[in-house]
Amino acid sequence: MEHEVFVPVPAETLRQALGDPARVARCVPGLQQDADEASGPIAGRLKVRIDGHTITYRGTLRVTGQPDGTFAVEGEGTEARGTGSVKLALTARLTETDGGTTVTYAGTASGEGRIAELDAPATLSASQRLLDRFTTRLADAPAGGVGEPVRESRPSVFETETPPPSLDPLADDVTDVSDVPELADVGVPSPAEPPAEAAHARRTMIGRSAEEVDHAPPRGRYAPVPAPQSTSTTDTLRWIAPAAALALASAVVVSRVLRRRR
Repeated sequence: MEHEVFVPVPAETLRQALGDPARVARCVPGLQQDADEASGPIAGRLKVRIDGHTITYRGTLRVTGQPDGTFAVEGEGTEARGTGSVKLALTARLTETDGGTTVTYAGTASGEGRIAELDAPATLSASQRLLDRFTTRLADAPAGGVGEPVRESRPSVFETETPPPSLDPLADDVTDVSDVPELADVGVPSPAEPPAEAAHARRTMIGRSAEEVDHAPPRGRYAPVPAPQSTSTTDTLRWIAPAAALALASAVVVSRVLRRRR
């Protein structure tokens, strides 16, 4: 197998990347590296997709620099669900070209099991796409430590905006701060209130226990309006009876006076 990939970066940049196992592991598409592997060959699980089929291999990968400036890529793995296996032995040669570097991969790859049952051209095409994506990622990957996880940026609790009091569902039930003496002592500004009503509220608080204040009915502007008292029929008759008696007595007196004049 032979395949070429062009990337618009200098050859020295790719050499540094290929010499860093951590960067190589981050750039292999579908590779899930073992967390406890900090040295030695790259170990983990590699998921590949060939002609609509997905196969997962568990194995190792090693990239080693050679005296002639090339890199030897060796890998092997076994199916995570099956008995098949694959082996890879490639040589990567970096050549300076106009505007970047051409990476030439040459070598052999063999396998048995599920991959051997798939179409050979489809397997070759999937391998070439894998090399394309690996080389492109390698050219763009920044330097970093081994196994550095990508952390999602989340706002801190100190950056969370507190909603205004107008959105508080209990805001309508908060009593006026002018009715609480403790708030006035610490200098908390209170809404404007008529002096007479504020003085009356303070006078009603003096000399009363905490239990009496808690169970006392609200006063001032928040006091409930008492319902008008209805006048009973008995009270009405109590006033009508004397008036009727007086009118009757006056009629009798007037009648007697008229009789005497006749």
